[in-house]
Amino acid sequence: MTYKAIVLDLDGTLTNNKKEITPKTREALLSAQRNGMCVILASGRPTYGIRPLADELQIGQQGGYVMAYNGGCVTQWDSKAIIFNQTLNADLVPILYRAAKEDSRHFEILTYQGEGIAATDISNEYVRHEAFINKMPLTQYDDFVHQVQYPINKCLIVGDPTPLVLLERHLAQTLQGQCSVYRSADFFLECVPLGIDKAASLARLLPTLGLTREEIIAVGDGHNDISMIEYAGLGVAMANAADATKAKADYITRSNEEDGVAHVLQKFCGVE
Repeated sequence: MTYKAIVLDLDGTLTNNKKEITPKTREALLSAQRNGMCVILASGRPTYGIRPLADELQIGQQGGYVMAYNGGCVTQWDSKAIIFNQTLNADLVPILYRAAKEDSRHFEILTYQGEGIAATDISNEYVRHEAFINKMPLTQYDDFVHQVQYPINKCLIVGDPTPLVLLERHLAQTLQGQCSVYRSADFFLECVPLGIDKAASLARLLPTLGLTREEIIAVGDGHNDISMIEYAGLGVAMANAADATKAKADYITRSNEEDGVAHVLQKFCGVE
């Protein structure tokens, strides 16, 4: 099989633990693009938070795409034309806010406003981690529900992993049929429009690319990468991936600290 596109999660996949693309992985992706491969960056990050990595890999010059908000917004990177965009029902935000803030375990909730992040507690370690990942400034919203400028693509609830699993189950049940809820990391709970995931958005994008799913490689490490790993012709999990993600993969590559993405391109696409 000749693979013509590669879909990459960012954190824990494309980037190392410093949130950087290593020189070896960068050169492998630049080489793959020179050989005609389309690079698609797929992340829970907002579009603005993906921009530096997209530009570093020069995907705009090579016909690449950005799938932000777990696929909620798909952008053709050269023209910045939005191919698909789905926003979160504003009526759900008060429900999500109450679920986060009325719980005795003290979760925080955030969303994205322009080039910044608005959160209920900007001193929270998980909120600050999200800001670090995206290189975006934080703004405190003490009246979150009423201060948010709508429309928004998603909310993110953050907190300690064990209680967050319980909240995920609760919200998945109570908001069934209204929105999708799943973790992108142990401490990040994504709250996105119903039916939004990376595989669904990839399926929407493929006709634009003129490709079939069999011609796609998808690489990821998190729970929110499982759908695209199962969907793609070749689904790859990182060595550092969650066990549930590895279980769904066709191939397990090296870790994000060992240039796992470059290894995939070398093994399956002949990139030197």
